Parts: sequence; C-alpha cells; structure tokens
Amino acid sequence: MALELDQLRAERDRTKEQLRELEIESRKLEAEVKNLRQREVQTKREIDALASLIEIAESRQQASTPTP
Repeated sequence: MALELDQLRAERDRTKEQLRELEIESRKLEAEVKNLRQREVQTKREIDALASLIEIAESRQQASTPTP
C-alpha cells in the first residue's frame, strides 16, 4: 500500500509541475497577445493619421487649383 501511495504522490508532484509550466507559458502568451494588440492599435492610429494628412493635402491641392 505504501508503494501505491508513493506513486500517487509522485504523480501528483509531476502534475503540479506540469501545471506550473502551463501557467508560465500561458502568462507569456497573454503578454505576447497584449503586445500584438498594442501594435495593432498603433498601426490603426498611424493609418488614420496618414489618411487625415492625405485628406488635408488633397483639399489644399483642390483649393489651389484654378477653376477654368
């Protein structure tokens, strides 16, 4: 009976270690996802800013073009 108990404890300890490794990996992945989302938001802001600059440039170009 003691051998079985030792085996169960060993299995429990291995499973706990696996859980710790999974938790570490999960935190790393969550951090990576957060970083990717921040990059996505930044890229969208850059696109919006460039679109605004294009609109300004186009409106200036139209305003400076003489009408026939």
